[in-house]
Amino acid sequence: MLVVNEHVVHFVRHGEVENPTGVLYGRLPGFHLSARGQEMAELAAKTLVPNRPSRQDAAITRIVSSPLERAVESATPIARRLGLAVEIDDRLLEAESYLEGGQFEMSLSILAKPAAWRFLVNPFRPSWGEPFAAVAARIGSLIAEIDKNSKGDVVFVSHQLPIWLAHRQAVGRSLAHDPRKRRCALSSITTLKIAATGYREVSYRSPAAGLLGGSVDVGAV
Repeated sequence: MLVVNEHVVHFVRHGEVENPTGVLYGRLPGFHLSARGQEMAELAAKTLVPNRPSRQDAAITRIVSSPLERAVESATPIARRLGLAVEIDDRLLEAESYLEGGQFEMSLSILAKPAAWRFLVNPFRPSWGEPFAAVAARIGSLIAEIDKNSKGDVVFVSHQLPIWLAHRQAVGRSLAHDPRKRRCALSSITTLKIAATGYREVSYRSPAAGLLGGSVDVGAV
C-alpha cells in the first residue's frame, strides 16, 4: 500500500439499533438508533472531540460514514461537534449476508435453526455472505484513498465486521475468525495509525461501556 502522509483513522461503530424483533438487519433500510443508541453515539462523539475545537485547530478533518441510517445517525454528533459535513461512502457498508432479514444471531444459537444450515458450510470464506477478503479489500482501498487525499485525521463510521477486519489486517491476523469473538462493541472506537510501512492499531476505546449492559446487539452479520 502506497502511503503518502501519516494519518490517524478512527473507526467508530454505530450505537444500539431499535430492533425489537431481533432481526439480523444487515443492509436492510429502516433500522435507526434506539434512544440508548443515540446516547452511545453522543458518548463516542465526546470521546473523539471532547472540547469542541474550532475547525482550524481540529486534527479530524473528515467524517465518512456508511450510508445506512444507524451509521449516519452515529456520525452526526461527531460532525456537529466539529462543524463538518458527513460524507457517505459505500465501502463502509455492512457486509452482504444471505441471512439478512431473518431472526438469526451470529452465535451458536444459529445452529438450532435449520433454515440457516445451508449457509454455514464454510465459516472461513464465509459461505453466508460477502467474502471476508472482499470486505477487507474495500476497506483497504478506502484507507489508501483517504490517506492520499486528506490533510488530517479521519473518522470512519461503520459496522462490526468491516471494522473488525480492518483490525485484523492492522495486527497481521488471518481474516477468518469466530464472529462471537469480535472485539467491537457498540459505539466503540478502533484507532489506526497509517505510516509508510502500512497501518497499525494504536488504541481501542469503548466510551459506551456503561450502557452495554442490557443493550441489544444481534443485528450484525
